[in-house]
Amino acid sequence: MTKEELMRKAISLSVRNVADGGGPFGAVVARDGEIVSTGVNRVTDEHDPTSHAEVNAIREACRKLGTFDLSGCEIYTSCEPCPMCLGAIYWARLDRMYYGNTKADAAAIGFDDAFIYREMELSPENRRLKSEECLHEEALAAFAAWSLKPDRSEY
Repeated sequence: MTKEELMRKAISLSVRNVADGGGPFGAVVARDGEIVSTGVNRVTDEHDPTSHAEVNAIREACRKLGTFDLSGCEIYTSCEPCPMCLGAIYWARLDRMYYGNTKADAAAIGFDDAFIYREMELSPENRRLKSEECLHEEALAAFAAWSLKPDRSEY
């Protein structure tokens, strides 16, 4: 399939998902022009704020391919990803991303993620979400164990 055909699939998923009661977002993970997985926004249906189209497509692709590394794959998403989804795309090591709507288009209909980007620029003590370091020395035990583990899988 061409990139336009794959993008049309992501767009059609987003339109159909609205009709099915979900959010207006769809995504496709493809490799060599073939669809590996698809995903739609199911935040309200699943009562899960992480159930975004891109995350769902990435999760399914990883299950199908038996890996957490989606190098060699591309993602087609009906809208420029939110910060969480963009992070997931980077973590999954997808080779390329194509998107239809922009984040400005999303903001215009009430899906505005600008506040998250602004919050990320602040030090933890200045963020709206109150946070503080707690039991740092005890928490380091897991990092020490990981560092010494000879058979760890880097990711």
